[in-house]
Amino acid sequence: MESNVAKNMVELYRASGRTCATAESCTGGLVGGAITSVSGSSEVFLGGVVSYANEVKANVLGVPREVLDTVGAVSSECAAAMAEGARRLTGADVAVSTTGIAGPGGGSAEKPVGLVWFGLATAEGTRTEKAIFRGDREGVRANAVTHALGMLTMAVGRP
Repeated sequence: MESNVAKNMVELYRASGRTCATAESCTGGLVGGAITSVSGSSEVFLGGVVSYANEVKANVLGVPREVLDTVGAVSSECAAAMAEGARRLTGADVAVSTTGIAGPGGGSAEKPVGLVWFGLATAEGTRTEKAIFRGDREGVRANAVTHALGMLTMAVGRP
């Protein structure tokens, strides 16, 4: 299903000649799926890694084991390393990552259900954002996809 957010993002990337990639945990490939639902996305989307397991985050994306062992997979540090890994692996201009707790279980006082960290890596550097989404598992994941697509869209305006 093509969304307007994904369609606008793909159009902006096509117009700017830029490429993107994804590294997804809690969204399980939904960000890449939203992008590839748009006709012409092959011109801008280079690929993605679904790194649900910490072993994949470490062994494929290069997330430092120290990050996973200390602050955990649901953290700013992990989101940043995931985005950087996806950008490095694919050669994309921009990469976005998602890592969080979609629920209904798995949450804690420090990391509640609905908490999602996002990373955005570009040639200029990497930044992260945190959001807490309310709702059921499907709603958390859908909101995370929209947020990640928004971050990719905003990155197009940067040099």
